[in-house]
Amino acid sequence: MKLSRSFLDEYVDTKGISNKELADMMTKVGNEYESISEIANATNLVIGEVLECIPHPNSDHLHICKVNVGTDIRQIVCGAPNVKANIKVIVALPGAKLGDIVIKEGVIRQEESKGMLCSLQELGLYSKYLTDEDKKGIHILGDDAVVGSDPLEYLGLDDSYIDFELTSNRNDLLSVLGMAYEVGAILNEKVKLPETTIEKEIEDVKDYISVDVETENCPLYLARIVKNVTINESPNFIKKRLMASGIRPINNVVDISNYVMLEYGQPLHFFDYDALGNKIIIRQAKQDEELTTLDGTSRTLDQSDIVIANENHAVALAGVMGGLKEEIEETTKNIAIESAIFNPVNIRKTSRKILMSEASSRFEKGLDPKRTYAAIDRACYLLEKYANATVIKGIEKYDKISYKENVIKLNKNKISKVLGLEINSDEIVDVFNRLGFKTIVDKENYVVDVPSRRMDIKIEEDLIEEIGRIHGIDNIEGKLPTEEIKPGKRTYSYEIEKIVKENLISSGLKEVITYSLVDEKMLNQFKEEDFAPYKVLRPISKDKEYMRNSIVPSLINVYNYNVSRKNESVNIFEVSETYVKIDNKMKESKKVAILMSGDLSETKWLGIKQTANFYLLKGIVINLLNYLGFKGRIVIDSTCDINELHPYNKASIYVDREKVGYIGKVHPEISKKDLYVCEINLTKVMTLHIKPIKNKEISKYPTIKKDVAFVVDNNIKSLDITNTIKKVGTQLLKDIDIFDLYTGNNIIGSKKSIAYTLTFNSSDRTLTEEEVDKIFRNIIEKVETTYNAKIRDK
Repeated sequence: MKLSRSFLDEYVDTKGISNKELADMMTKVGNEYESISEIANATNLVIGEVLECIPHPNSDHLHICKVNVGTDIRQIVCGAPNVKANIKVIVALPGAKLGDIVIKEGVIRQEESKGMLCSLQELGLYSKYLTDEDKKGIHILGDDAVVGSDPLEYLGLDDSYIDFELTSNRNDLLSVLGMAYEVGAILNEKVKLPETTIEKEIEDVKDYISVDVETENCPLYLARIVKNVTINESPNFIKKRLMASGIRPINNVVDISNYVMLEYGQPLHFFDYDALGNKIIIRQAKQDEELTTLDGTSRTLDQSDIVIANENHAVALAGVMGGLKEEIEETTKNIAIESAIFNPVNIRKTSRKILMSEASSRFEKGLDPKRTYAAIDRACYLLEKYANATVIKGIEKYDKISYKENVIKLNKNKISKVLGLEINSDEIVDVFNRLGFKTIVDKENYVVDVPSRRMDIKIEEDLIEEIGRIHGIDNIEGKLPTEEIKPGKRTYSYEIEKIVKENLISSGLKEVITYSLVDEKMLNQFKEEDFAPYKVLRPISKDKEYMRNSIVPSLINVYNYNVSRKNESVNIFEVSETYVKIDNKMKESKKVAILMSGDLSETKWLGIKQTANFYLLKGIVINLLNYLGFKGRIVIDSTCDINELHPYNKASIYVDREKVGYIGKVHPEISKKDLYVCEINLTKVMTLHIKPIKNKEISKYPTIKKDVAFVVDNNIKSLDITNTIKKVGTQLLKDIDIFDLYTGNNIIGSKKSIAYTLTFNSSDRTLTEEEVDKIFRNIIEKVETTYNAKIRDK
């Protein structure tokens, strides 16, 4: 909500308070602001009169002007095509600031220039506020402009505005009057209401129009008629306040409609009465009904849309946009004025399909029915005064609103309990009086009559919030709790997530956070099971339509973002929830995903360079699962059905024979780069029994290492050989490491060589070569007989 300062000052006395002070006061009561701005961003301007204008001798488009600025006559070089003698103009004197530009005296093509003749655009006005003539050249002022005076004051551009970011429940603040009540409560000033008294009313509105409401989605509809309007330019004060509020002035009639909407927060619609006819029908649109709106677009409507119609066709889309045929034109003489309340839900749905506007945003949040009446009377008053209109007496109406008073009984003791401080009764009554709430003190309670404009106040706690706001949050002293506080308990899920993050960060990975919403393509990548997607009802954009089932596609997006910015070493992880629908039931799982590519710079210990590959990622995964308490229970199996992984470089991750995730290289069709990813379902992991990690003293006795290389068929899995070695190796075999895989020309046929280092150790004695050799020979014999393996001797 852009609040014009001059608009506000008309209804409440702000006592010379600066914009910054006022904005800060509003922030302290919960109404934050984004910015403070002037309509015209210019200084050191005067009104000048061009006395003489001749062509520049050294240019085909410049002119040399003699300009009277009140204090002297000075020469100014100007290139505007519409500059001429005997016109009054805006002059920026040397030292003037036009935005970031400072005007200086200078010489332009050998001719002295002491200033600048300005267009409105050069004063900082947005293009939408300018006429075609203003866009082409300098702005020419009226003959009544006084030379030497302030052109901003003359044009009504000496205004500023504060742009507030309002909460969704404060629909009353979408009006200048609502803001005036809020500021009045802060400053303890009374609000002056707009004038609505019409000087002369003739005839009877019932002779001109009737209203027929055929839908329950319109509880209140008012119509008035004015005749013989004169359409021309609006007064400067109206144009100024509209521009300060972000609305482009058009003509006096259209501007009055927008002006009243800003005043009361009640959108109005003006119809050309002669094109409309003498009957208004409010109904639901027919399925596939056509309506050409004010922007010239033909709209196809459905039965959820509310339309305003005459006896022949729809003439407006209720609460959103009027129809083209009945719009106000320069030839319009007679006007039908609409002031109404429509179902906010219908308006919201329609505005999302058609157009979101200042009017629809107000209808969506709900309107005060009392202001619906006041706004239509105010419009008639302004049309009579500034458009020479003749007002027809009376209001044709349909009114099914319940005007039951909103009276809330507030217990005195509850106030101190909720706010944590004692406020005496007189102060509380004063706060309610400042807010305009009628209050009766009844023994232990305050009986508060809340005005209809404050639709956000419904229960006791709302009133207590108002007391705290106006009394001042800064005046509430902090106190230690007086009740016994029981310590909370961390959940098992939280502990696992915390451990996972700590482990991966210590491994050199960086944590990222990405959106849980993805597009359809990302949704169907890296699927581990068939599922029905979760689609968002009203997505904010096309690429955020679905709740994701995998985190990996989001990490690939992060990688692509970094690569496009010349960072190809990306080693990241994310812990987040994923969502699928199975058998029409929502299934939510917490997962951890890792992506590695390039150098893992954080692990360059002692100058050792680590480059991302399958085995490095596998090591990180096994280290993580070991750290969680699954040591000795982890299996990395080469069978994996994730199509987005490289067919020969992928595997499934099992714990206790339960599949908990996958690991592999991203398929070249998805990324030409070497990307290695994994994803582990932590929800599954948390269902498995975790053995407590036991710490053992490091053996003080020496280890014995034995290397052996087996030549086996290509279809033999290294995992199977490793399991066989473990079974034969007894408790003295402490570790098995694969240090080589060879499939070169020296290996006969479809064979491969796998080399192992076997580490033997005892915690209570020094092993002898003889006992280790015996176990070692048993291992070799078992592998040879089980897998038809041979020892590689070279």
